[in-house]
Amino acid sequence: MQKLIPYFIVAFIYMAVAIDFWRGAKAPNHANIKPDALKLHSAMIALGLLIHGWLLHQSIFAIGFNLGFYQSISAILWLTVLVYWVTDRNHQLYSLQAFVLPPAAVFSLLPAFFTETHFLPESGNPLFIAHIWVAMIAYSLFTFAALHALLMTIAERNLHHKTTLIKLPSFPPLMVMESLLFKMIGFGFILLTATLVSGMWFSEALFHKPVQFNHKTIFSIASWFIYAGLLFGRYQYGWRGLKAIRWTLTGFVLLVLAYIGSKFVSQILLGH
Repeated sequence: MQKLIPYFIVAFIYMAVAIDFWRGAKAPNHANIKPDALKLHSAMIALGLLIHGWLLHQSIFAIGFNLGFYQSISAILWLTVLVYWVTDRNHQLYSLQAFVLPPAAVFSLLPAFFTETHFLPESGNPLFIAHIWVAMIAYSLFTFAALHALLMTIAERNLHHKTTLIKLPSFPPLMVMESLLFKMIGFGFILLTATLVSGMWFSEALFHKPVQFNHKTIFSIASWFIYAGLLFGRYQYGWRGLKAIRWTLTGFVLLVLAYIGSKFVSQILLGH
């Protein structure tokens, strides 16, 4: 039972910040959330990140390199919260914590209850470890971009005085939000490209095939083309608004099917 306490602390911190934010957002003067409350939120998120990171290190690196399904999801959400925490300090995206923190709270708990092991081959190879972490960072950036796109959808509807089920405090200007979205997608695209190229190299070394045409590879390549098309459309034709949001979410869904979907089927359903 004592081993579960740190996991519950992390989940409590994430959820407490999210709930306190929602309560403030529903107040009559929600557009002016007190700076002291925002500083407290930032400090609590930082504490949650520290404990969450320590738990992931214990879970993944205690014996070899154990990166099972639940550890992978938890690590991606940890990186996503970290990206949010760093970005928020410069862009005032505190509304985004309403989207980022609840799933992070849920998935930070899962490794405590599902302790399956999945030791990766070539775990002693530093290049292989780098390949895995570059992929994880890429997925976290695209997760952040997808959640940011959802926030932009709400901002767009509020700007045009359309009804929406979610009422959140004031947002940064949409131009600033779009600029940040494409920066995240650009960085993520570079890392995804590096992941695919290095994955081919390791596939050649391990299986003597540069590309294994399974659903993971197909969905990964499809998401790469979606993001490549989105970036091309942005810089060539100035795509923005709902078109950019749709392409962002489509690429993210394909990426989820490629990585999380394949891990779920392989490790959870098939037990490989």
